[in-house]
Amino acid sequence: MSRLNDLYKAMETLRKEGLPVTKELEQSVNELEEEIIKKEILPVLARTIEPALIPVQRELVLVVDHMPGQPISVHLSRKRNFTADIPDAKEIVLDPEVEHGSRNVTYDPIKRSAASDLIVRFPDGRVVAEKKAVDTLETVVRLIGVGKVRKVVENNNLVFCKVPVISNRRDSKYGNTQKELGNGWLLMTHSNNKMKKKFIDRVSDALGLDLQVELIKK
Repeated sequence: MSRLNDLYKAMETLRKEGLPVTKELEQSVNELEEEIIKKEILPVLARTIEPALIPVQRELVLVVDHMPGQPISVHLSRKRNFTADIPDAKEIVLDPEVEHGSRNVTYDPIKRSAASDLIVRFPDGRVVAEKKAVDTLETVVRLIGVGKVRKVVENNNLVFCKVPVISNRRDSKYGNTQKELGNGWLLMTHSNNKMKKKFIDRVSDALGLDLQVELIKK
């Protein structure tokens, strides 16, 4: 929140000085606001509004109108594609909660592969080989672009232990193995190195990146 407040202050200062707000600054504010919605507001809505809407049997759209310093107003529409009339409308959806069963086990066991280093080579010569494979995975995802990788995850249902590899929901069972990627996205890391390699290969193939992914035995 402190960074968002700093950006708000920067925008206010520019306006007071009669200077234009840069696109980069406005984009940074947009991303941080969306991150708050994904991480803090959507989970609250899922816990409170979803159960309350169970008796409603017909489709509808609720639009929350937020004006700072004023009471929140909610608009109802029966038009499911209403966003077509709003050019900058963006749908922000929380991933479904994963059901893991009722076994009294902290984590589902992952079959361990032989100790190895994960190395990823990009066509432009960049090489990613962190000390830990999980850090290599995170670095590669960031270099490719979290948004691009997320689309591949969605389109191909790429999961580790039933959890989308990139998700906007903190999992009830594996939450502490999900790493923050920013903008509300979390990277699921509970996997062995063979699984990580296979995931990067799938992303590379889907995006035509021609990455070379290797497991080097220690």
